[in-house]
Amino acid sequence: MDVGNPWVNIGIFLVFVVVTLVIVVRVSRTTTSVGDFYHGGRSFSGRQNGVAIAGDYLSAASFLGIVGAVALYGYDGLLYSVGFLVAWLVALLLVAEPLRNTGKYTMADVLSFRMRQRPVRTAAATSTLAITFFYLLAQMAGAGALVSLLLGVDSTAGQSAVIAVVGALMIVYVMIGGMKGTTWVQIIKAVLLITAVGVMTVWIMASNGFNLSALLGRAVDSHPDGAAILEPMLQYGTSGTTKIGFVSLAIALVFGAAGLPHVLMRFYTVPSAKEARKSVVWAIALIGFFYLCTLVLGYAATYLVGVDTIRDAPGGSNAAAPALAYELGGTLLLGIVAAVAFATILAVVAGLTITASASFAHDVYNGVLKEGKATPENEVKVARRTAVVIGAISIVGGILAAEQNVAFLVSLAFAIAASANLPSILFSLYWKRFNTRGSTWSIYGGLVSALVLIAFSPVVSGSETAMIPGADFAWFPLTNPAIVSVPLGFLLGWLGSVTSKEHDEAKQAEMEVRSMTGAGAERAAGH
Repeated sequence: MDVGNPWVNIGIFLVFVVVTLVIVVRVSRTTTSVGDFYHGGRSFSGRQNGVAIAGDYLSAASFLGIVGAVALYGYDGLLYSVGFLVAWLVALLLVAEPLRNTGKYTMADVLSFRMRQRPVRTAAATSTLAITFFYLLAQMAGAGALVSLLLGVDSTAGQSAVIAVVGALMIVYVMIGGMKGTTWVQIIKAVLLITAVGVMTVWIMASNGFNLSALLGRAVDSHPDGAAILEPMLQYGTSGTTKIGFVSLAIALVFGAAGLPHVLMRFYTVPSAKEARKSVVWAIALIGFFYLCTLVLGYAATYLVGVDTIRDAPGGSNAAAPALAYELGGTLLLGIVAAVAFATILAVVAGLTITASASFAHDVYNGVLKEGKATPENEVKVARRTAVVIGAISIVGGILAAEQNVAFLVSLAFAIAASANLPSILFSLYWKRFNTRGSTWSIYGGLVSALVLIAFSPVVSGSETAMIPGADFAWFPLTNPAIVSVPLGFLLGWLGSVTSKEHDEAKQAEMEVRSMTGAGAERAAGH
């Protein structure tokens, strides 16, 4: 596929990198305390945080994966958009405000508030690192696919080098700027992404006389499956197993967002619960607009780029959005969209990295190993070193997962978040009887069941698109484990709690008052 001038693509991307690095370096001068590094000193307004949440959430999966999925599978591809958006209602109605009131830096602050610190913090940090790893796999796969297309790099070594560069850049962002720098990168990226997608959408609609039916008609005429792309189950309706698999995917998408640690951590960057609520409303508005645009872009790619061309392109379905940009506006628009896609990947991986490093430093190093007695300076040092380790691991994982659809990879991270984190978060906030055994059983049970089912599913082996081609040790038939692992997480949380006599009435009452009113929320949580 002809993808324009690689030097223009690289040049526009380098401009973005230089501008954001300058901003990160300037912001880093005000990052003086552990609070500045973890939550930016709670200095962001609800609107700023809402834009940053959109920047954090609208990942390579949203931009590259969903446009490609809609182009190839129509209605079924759009279901990713619906699931990702509806998930925010769970976060808004049940999680955002009480989480902001109860916690301090990480999700574990909430989960361990009325529990025994060490076992719960260890469990929460373990699940955070696992979810972060799967999410980083998706972003790194997106980076490899994008650069393969833009630079015409077909060799495995070339893709691997690109993934390594993205990993190195994300480490730099986090180590220099902390949460403040990362937040500004996400705000800039969100504005660029939503603007670029909005302009392309208006352009496409204008070429169809602002008639959505005309757009869909052209897509139907160009797709090998014709009108089937406007109906459900083109991708998931081939058998009973795939239909159950679709239900499992829907469970993961709808319940996953409220358990994603890098999204939950963003609620701590605002000064009050009211601003936390406001930030979620802003995020829903921006994310909703973006996902409406993916409908137009996906169907436009069907007839402007072509299904066979997308499937044969470097990166497969992930190449649909950049290829569409080239068809619309040639080299310049492709370069801009490429830079925006890179910005998307960099901003998301920076957010993921700071979340994982904060979780390890705050929960494992300080909370478990040092029993809460580590100095703030040492904690931040450990967080920065952890960022380097996580970056290295994600580079290796991204190379292994380079050919997978990024929206699909993210759905696995959502499944783990919904299985391991969400049951424990909801029980902690809303069930008085919940205790340490229930929390650890819920987290480890949901996490292990999801990971085991993924490991023995067609995602890893036994299918043409498996991560390990040629191997076949799959016995779990579904590609997403949520239909089993999410109910299991809730069940184990209940079972662990009712089989343990532990119950701290005073601490539970304090948590209930704090979560609902915000009283005492600025004091150190979870001690």
